[in-house]
Amino acid sequence: MMKVFIVYDTKYGNTKLVAEKIIEGMKEAEGIETEIGDVEETNPEQIIGFDAILIGSPNHFGGPVGGIKRFIDKLGELDLVAKWVTVFDTYEGEDFEKAVKKMEKRISEKVPELKLITPSLSIKVDGTKGPITDGELPKCKEFGKKIADQLKA
Repeated sequence: MMKVFIVYDTKYGNTKLVAEKIIEGMKEAEGIETEIGDVEETNPEQIIGFDAILIGSPNHFGGPVGGIKRFIDKLGELDLVAKWVTVFDTYEGEDFEKAVKKMEKRISEKVPELKLITPSLSIKVDGTKGPITDGELPKCKEFGKKIADQLKA
């Protein structure tokens, strides 16, 4: 049984919704166990023992929010069993993939033993508060299925 932990930060609920939809996609595959947590309520030590970590953040001024950056930094201090990681973000306007690229870079610097399981996911929202742009949520479920397939391979 592969174990996956999804940690996210959210202000208006959009990034949490993305995380929940990713889990829906993963649950379609047998042999995947998932847990989810808000970064403010998740102790990085909870991640120990998981095979993969997914990290989600809203795009905040062209990068991930501070709580997610601190969480990634703390992962680097742990003796992780996890081998795999991937990231996702929510963005508005023209900020496509800005936060995820910075999260990937930070992970490679702070937790180099984690390997990217699949390219990141960037989901567009309409305005600062959302909602998620029409047609974006199905991408989340597909992302979850893709991760599950990669983990089982």
